[in-house]
Amino acid sequence: MIFIVLFFLAFSLLLYVLLGGADFGAGILELFSSKTNQDITKKTIYRVMGPVWEANHIWIIILIVILWIAFPAYYKVMVTSLHIPITLMLLGITLRGVAFVFRHYDAYEDKSQYVYNWLFRVSSLITPIFLGMIFGAMVSGEISTKNTTSFYTVFMAPWLNVFSFLVGLFFASLCTFLSAVLLIGEADEEGYPVYVRKATIATVVVVILGFITISYGYFSNILFIKGMLNNTLSLFLIFLSALCLFPLWFFIRKGNRINSRIFAGLQVILIISVAIVPHFPNLLITKETSLNIFENSAPESVIRVLAISLLIGGSIILPGLFHLLKSFKLIKILEKE
Repeated sequence: MIFIVLFFLAFSLLLYVLLGGADFGAGILELFSSKTNQDITKKTIYRVMGPVWEANHIWIIILIVILWIAFPAYYKVMVTSLHIPITLMLLGITLRGVAFVFRHYDAYEDKSQYVYNWLFRVSSLITPIFLGMIFGAMVSGEISTKNTTSFYTVFMAPWLNVFSFLVGLFFASLCTFLSAVLLIGEADEEGYPVYVRKATIATVVVVILGFITISYGYFSNILFIKGMLNNTLSLFLIFLSALCLFPLWFFIRKGNRINSRIFAGLQVILIISVAIVPHFPNLLITKETSLNIFENSAPESVIRVLAISLLIGGSIILPGLFHLLKSFKLIKILEKE
């Protein structure tokens, strides 16, 4: 039963990175655009993501609930040591949602629109950075479970460091890349070359930041990075990810919306796999120890009930999500180019 729970945990993470990541990336694209391109992107975002953006964040809720119920030891360490970045991340999601709604439905075209626009754009950048910093803190070995250390050591040092910040920047660039690839197939003639160019630039930025993050982690003796580079499977996945960049770039330049989305999704799967494989099942690395996810799970009776609930809920939610995305033409794999 625990493997069913782990499947839904990984599946929720994947969908949140893909759907929520593309959602955040749209705001980042808008932020780093000229005034003309900002207007183009704003219209495209509302048309494409407006009907489904709320559904994208259901996956982080499911992920948190699974951690809370099935893996309380993980949940306790995270909400204790990382409560500051988690709170800032949730605040960013909230402010971004408020700004997204009000900038489209506010009846008055005044200076408030300027505030809504910038609040949406800035929170779209900051929120995924904090998400990445949370993951960086979980694997950097900076979290301390001792209660006798200082406030800074327990609550600030694990996430307020160079490595976690680099992971945050990497995730924000990954979100931008996902959004640009998605919007290629949704753009009109005016926006099409804009998103092709941005998708190409975002791909380069992801590669560069990935290289910098791994290099810094290696020379800083980050256990997570050391384990990644000493793991044969991880190295193979990194090599495969690099190899997939060539067809990805080709399809982006060609504006092939289906194949570019397939390879973009494959890149995300490979990146998540590289992040999980090296130390699995020890998915949380602290200064004192690494927490084995199997040894720090809830009792079997709890896992069993949760697994059954997830299977029932998944059978209801997933078809509904598929129908929602298909209704607004966000699933185009079966359509002709």
